[in-house]
Amino acid sequence: MTRTYLIKPVLDYKYPAITHGDGIYLYDEKGKQYIDGSSGAVTASIGHGVQEVIDAMAEQSKKVSFVYRSQFTTESAEQLAKKISEISPGDLNWSFFVNSGSEATETAMKIAIQYWQEKGMKTKNKIISRWMSYHGITMGALSMSGHIQRRERFEPMLENYPSLSAPYYYRDADQRTIEECDDFYAQELEKEILRIGKDHIAAFIAEPMVGAAGGALTPSDGYFQKMKAVCDRYDILFIADEVMTGVGRTGKMFAMEHFNVIPDIIATGKGMSAGYTPMAAAIVSEKVMEPILKGSKIVMSGHTFSANPQSAATCLAVLNYIEKNNVVENSAVNGAYLKEKIRELAEASEIIGDVRGKGLFVGVEFVKDKLTKNSFDRALDVVSRIVQANFEEGLLVYPANAGTDGLIGDAVILSPPLTITKEEVDELVRRFAVALRKVERELSKNG
Repeated sequence: MTRTYLIKPVLDYKYPAITHGDGIYLYDEKGKQYIDGSSGAVTASIGHGVQEVIDAMAEQSKKVSFVYRSQFTTESAEQLAKKISEISPGDLNWSFFVNSGSEATETAMKIAIQYWQEKGMKTKNKIISRWMSYHGITMGALSMSGHIQRRERFEPMLENYPSLSAPYYYRDADQRTIEECDDFYAQELEKEILRIGKDHIAAFIAEPMVGAAGGALTPSDGYFQKMKAVCDRYDILFIADEVMTGVGRTGKMFAMEHFNVIPDIIATGKGMSAGYTPMAAAIVSEKVMEPILKGSKIVMSGHTFSANPQSAATCLAVLNYIEKNNVVENSAVNGAYLKEKIRELAEASEIIGDVRGKGLFVGVEFVKDKLTKNSFDRALDVVSRIVQANFEEGLLVYPANAGTDGLIGDAVILSPPLTITKEEVDELVRRFAVALRKVERELSKNG
């Protein structure tokens, strides 16, 4: 076998080589077809091979692909920022462009801290976040993350920001109503603020719906209203991490629109570029920008490729395609259909405990006992079995953590391109059902 020089996720695993993609499908070197049921890492939101985006990339490359943001601006970057201000809620009008979701959440954190510095409150420099959360792999973003497996190797180097529970009604609402759960979560936030002291806290960060760390954990309509009220009471900013959920994924342009709460800062990425280029953004409100504009006039963050014209033109073409083709509406309609079909599977399944999510962001949690909701033994590695069985059936699904501690449980996320048709949903569900039955037979043999 020819050796590789590429550092892959698992170094000794032989990954199939993808040769091309078309719509919701990918094709490997042997001609095998895969439904991209995870949009890669919840990224390829308009599918593969969209000619309008490819044309925009080629056109921009003929003009200029790179200029340094401290020396120039460009028409494509200016237009992209304007488009994002138009699609963002409230007064979230300012965009700081970066290269990845990790950089977007870290930039959001830095801007939140700078906001208070510019107002003369330099002690407000801590962030409150939740366990069962994931905000990125850079040190600042990882410090805000409550994803235990991704933290543990670097724990001595990280800040201890995670401290709150995520809204996990499947497990928390057995003895309480959902409203009582929400009251508990809000009280937990308030206690943490009082413990640390409001003069030391810059912001609270949360994913509108928890992705990798929770398998599409979805809050009630009132959860974020209660959490935001606590933040406002103690002068703490609210950062919404919409890296996964933003730009149509949940059936709204931004997932926070489901909950009628406008954050002070939004971090977004993934679907913003639909995988056609590495780009993400911290979207900042007029309120947060005001003291910076009146003060230093410099946001202390940045990367070499921030706001590069090639990526900006690409993202602008993606956003225009989404608007032109009613992609967000399709996400809402076919997402509801997908969740309905998976719930039908769950009724007959021995191991599906919960189906949750909004739009084309559907989480499926697997349990050993549907009555007790006990998770499988970690040694069985059920989520890897599910992912592999689906892979063999030509369906890509996204693995996620779940369970009482966010560590021992098993879940996957179904998040196909937002352009998927009803007929394609049916085929996705068919492949998922075949893989599910295969894993159920394996587990029954193991006792």
